[in-house]
Amino acid sequence: MSQLRALALRNLLRHRGRTAMTLLAIVAGVSSLILAAGFIDDLFFQLGEAVIHSQTGHLQVGKKGFFSYGSRSPEKYLMEDSKADRLAITSLPQVADVMARVRFSALIGNGRADLAVQAEGVEPDREAKLGSYIMMAQGRPLRDADAFGIVLGAGVAQALRLAPGDVVTLLVSTGEGALNTLDFEVVGTFRTFSKDFDARTVRIPIGAARELLASPGVNTLVVSLRDTADTQHVAAQFERLIAGRPFEVKTWSELNDYYGKTVQLYRRQLGVLQVIILVMVGLGVVNLVNMAVLERIGEFGTMRALGNTAGQVFRLVLAENALLALAGGVLGVAAGALLAWLISAVGIPMPPPPNADIGYTARIRLAPAAVAIAFGVGFLATLAAAIAPAWRVSRMPVAEQLRHNV
Repeated sequence: MSQLRALALRNLLRHRGRTAMTLLAIVAGVSSLILAAGFIDDLFFQLGEAVIHSQTGHLQVGKKGFFSYGSRSPEKYLMEDSKADRLAITSLPQVADVMARVRFSALIGNGRADLAVQAEGVEPDREAKLGSYIMMAQGRPLRDADAFGIVLGAGVAQALRLAPGDVVTLLVSTGEGALNTLDFEVVGTFRTFSKDFDARTVRIPIGAARELLASPGVNTLVVSLRDTADTQHVAAQFERLIAGRPFEVKTWSELNDYYGKTVQLYRRQLGVLQVIILVMVGLGVVNLVNMAVLERIGEFGTMRALGNTAGQVFRLVLAENALLALAGGVLGVAAGALLAWLISAVGIPMPPPPNADIGYTARIRLAPAAVAIAFGVGFLATLAAAIAPAWRVSRMPVAEQLRHNV
């Protein structure tokens, strides 16, 4: 076996032109797969982080039924904002912070026009730390000191022609069915990745929301983690903490149907791209291997005349291509990693995704699984491409092979 590898290596070094061309095809295929997978992974990562740090947080704890039916009647799913529950949540080392939210439907007006909106009562300073993907279009973020301040989604502000400094009125129906109103001063307008969210959302301090709704309860406890990768693990711990109590836990991906559908769409597209690259690499390598084998038919005939068997010739061709596949895979991974680093250092300016107002800078994320798949695809495609020509040349009659030397 060692003699076979040594002979295969000498043959590759002897035909340097063909070897370089085949290596180039493999490297191009492997690095392309790495870059494509890394681009899609970065899209998933940035979209997920935008969802987390502009809307949902990593996890939310609410009363059972709230996440399914609470959007219609959130006042029916209020729960106590318990200090004991907050302490239990923040005691987990993966948790960075926990904050309460009250959600309710309201009518916002400025004396000229009214608009139905989805309002949220929030803890401003805590939300400011979580909302790193919220861009202020005008004014500033809400602060704890803003007892009756309000921030508006850009779509709401545009629809009512509002700007920081304007005064608006929120009209709500309390849990008992009474109507209540409060005046608020606009301190800022914001944009997120979602046009729909910006077109219907306003935020006020949670104290003002409780006064407006005449209720001390909250709808959700929003949990911010130190690392998004811990989401499922922490969710399982929360399930154990609330076992037997009328609460439920939802992760950020469960709360965002749009994210799940987007991931499915792009995964299918990546799968098609991987197949196309695999076919291109396979055809390129098949063509180069066939050329190499056809040009060396006389050489193989001489080997057979000197006593080498058809099986030995077959194994030699496979060994040569296995070495090519290994070298091409390693070089392809190195080239892909280098290109990913260079592209990520510069960044790729991207337009806003569908249903978004804000563009982003794309990068290439190197995932070990994607790198391993790219290497495997390059290696197996090269090896598979050599089987048919190796089998064909090893089964040719020796006399016919030797005629190619004349």
